[in-house]
Amino acid sequence: MSALFNIVLPVFLIIGAGYVTTRMRLLKMSAVEGLLSFTQNFAFPCLLFRAISTFDIGAQFHAPLLISFYTAAIICFVLGLVGARLLGRDAQDSVVIGFCCLFSNSMMLGVPITERAFGPDALGANFAIISVHAPICYVIGIVSMEYVRAGGTGLPVLSLIRRIIRQILSNPLVVALFLGFIVNLTHLYIPAPVAEALDMIARAALPSALFAVGGVLVQYKLEGDWRLIGMICLITLMVHPALTWIFGSLGGLDRDAFRSAVLTASVAPGINTYVFANLYDRGKRSAASSLLIATGVCLFTVWFWLSVLP
Repeated sequence: MSALFNIVLPVFLIIGAGYVTTRMRLLKMSAVEGLLSFTQNFAFPCLLFRAISTFDIGAQFHAPLLISFYTAAIICFVLGLVGARLLGRDAQDSVVIGFCCLFSNSMMLGVPITERAFGPDALGANFAIISVHAPICYVIGIVSMEYVRAGGTGLPVLSLIRRIIRQILSNPLVVALFLGFIVNLTHLYIPAPVAEALDMIARAALPSALFAVGGVLVQYKLEGDWRLIGMICLITLMVHPALTWIFGSLGGLDRDAFRSAVLTASVAPGINTYVFANLYDRGKRSAASSLLIATGVCLFTVWFWLSVLP
């Protein structure tokens, strides 16, 4: 138990430090937003680029891993959407709630927790999941929202495709992953000084991101439908990893891939859930509150999943 405590608690202490520092106004919100921008637009892209450009694609990108994680994620999207409808929300709000249940904070929480628990060499499967995370989730979210906005009467296909491509390609993580694949597949040589500079930036990604997440949470207020917030927390923190466990077992995942998949599924919704809600101006209060509460609660739920993982 003390070992699990030592694995999980440091991650959330850094988040807490960011929260307290910003709440006490020792650090301006503009500085926190700048730090978050640095991690999202520079540090994490460098980390992903270096990871994808150097790891064994054939060994990490196997169907059972991605099928296990994303089948569970899509089921959770449907559960969130249907649950929101049953709780009286309209179709557009329900898509946002479903998106909150779909989009795990795979990078800013999943990676550091996995690294703390099992070391940097265990992150291959994490990066395989992350490499298609934004494309899959945004396609599901945008297609669903545009469909319900059209009243189910049909979709302007070309404009929808353009919207999806624009949202995906504007994400620096996707660009970094694409470039990483090019370097990996072409065996393109990266000069040692350039590689070392990228690695130096990448090493700042995890602690900076965790601190920034804590700071950003200050601006979110606890408001909205508490039934929806509780449902989102239950689905994201318990149902998603449980389903991933089942599908991963049926798919015969090896130990490292199984651990990465379950831990990535077990973390709180990512900040992109609020970005998606803000994009359509729907369900923002529930998205923000669930992001805040689930991030705090997953300290204990991640502890549970770590305790039962092989």
